[in-house]
Amino acid sequence: MSKVNGRDPARRVSKRPFRDSALIYGAFAAIVIIVAVVTGGRVLWAVVFAVGAFMFAMLWTWRSLRGREGQRRR
Repeated sequence: MSKVNGRDPARRVSKRPFRDSALIYGAFAAIVIIVAVVTGGRVLWAVVFAVGAFMFAMLWTWRSLRGREGQRRR
């Protein structure tokens, strides 16, 4: 499929971008915790860092999606 005979596959937009972001950021947070456990690091600090990074990333994503939605309405 190309731009000529249908939708551009490179520009395909997810129907649930917030959920998709949450899954990706959750996976990244889990990887941080797993690395801390495997390497013998401080697991409590890894959990705190992972949760904090997840919350910051989700807030940033929410803000970005709201901004894009506002621009489309104009």
